[in-house]
Amino acid sequence: MHSAPSPASIPFLRAVGRGLPPHYASQEELIGSLRALWAQKHFNLERLEELHRAVSVSGRSLALPLAEYPGLTTFQQRNDAWIRCAVELGGKVVLQALEKAGLGPRDIDHIFFVTVTGLATPSIEARLANRLGFRSDVKRTPLFGLGCVAGAAGLARAADYLRAFPGHTAVVLAVELCSLTLQREDLSIPNIIASGLFGDGAACVVLQGAEAAARPRAPRVVASQSVLYPDTERIMGWDIVDTGFKVVLSAKVPQLVKEHIRGNVDAFLAQHRLSRGDIRHWVAHTGGPKVLQAFEESLELPAGAIARSWASLKEVGNLSSASVLFVLGETLESPEPQEGDWGVVMAMGPGFCSELVLLRW
Repeated sequence: MHSAPSPASIPFLRAVGRGLPPHYASQEELIGSLRALWAQKHFNLERLEELHRAVSVSGRSLALPLAEYPGLTTFQQRNDAWIRCAVELGGKVVLQALEKAGLGPRDIDHIFFVTVTGLATPSIEARLANRLGFRSDVKRTPLFGLGCVAGAAGLARAADYLRAFPGHTAVVLAVELCSLTLQREDLSIPNIIASGLFGDGAACVVLQGAEAAARPRAPRVVASQSVLYPDTERIMGWDIVDTGFKVVLSAKVPQLVKEHIRGNVDAFLAQHRLSRGDIRHWVAHTGGPKVLQAFEESLELPAGAIARSWASLKEVGNLSSASVLFVLGETLESPEPQEGDWGVVMAMGPGFCSELVLLRW
């Protein structure tokens, strides 16, 4: 049984920074590039194009210029590029988010860093501490492996922390450079779908404890819920192979959403004496067209309820953990939310699992 949090302890969500790397390629350019590569393997090229167009993505931002990818032949080369680009892009979105919140790097008490597309020790937030000038007593929590769910999960874990330290400021940084994980020699259907769906981007959320801030239009992070579905480890994730991260992506993902998300959401809302009809703002992870359709159908959402998620998927692709934070940032900065409105942030990812976050403006 979950007890309702005391209003005096509920943290505020202050700002979201969002950034894309500077190199952009349309879906047609990407299809052309992969077609040239995979034609050498006698692959069914019409099927490749069909799969790429089915994911409803018009183009994606890339960590590197398209012409540089063929030169990345080893895991080390890809990962070195990931570290370099993650520090650059991550630093930009942290500063952007802090500026929106009227804060600076030395105001951060705890930074949560989430990713699933590269490895670094010291981790990216430690490298940013030196680069951006965080305080030496900053707390750091790097989280690897949560994948697409990590944006929502990071938000939830930061809010948990701020309930214990209501005078503190926490940031959640998500950096995902999915293009640097692509296995060019892998002709499996999951890899081909991933090569059409996932893009590169970073987002940063600034949260403050109940005693640190009070802003009239800043929503509070009221509660969160994590649900881990048993025996679903092979639904989504990576196999770590000699050339790096080889995608595991089951066609069962939309079906799992349909089977579970309605019951999960209803049970979560019932703990707070709410129902789906009370929720004005739905912030959904952009898992792909079939996942978004499953959200709409299972939750019986009104037309346009997750229009921002559909638009984000089309414009930038699935940015893994950063995607739901992109949609959250757009919701936060729109004129739509009014005082008293309820919102739900929802994402799903490797585990297989879901994460729900309840917001109140």
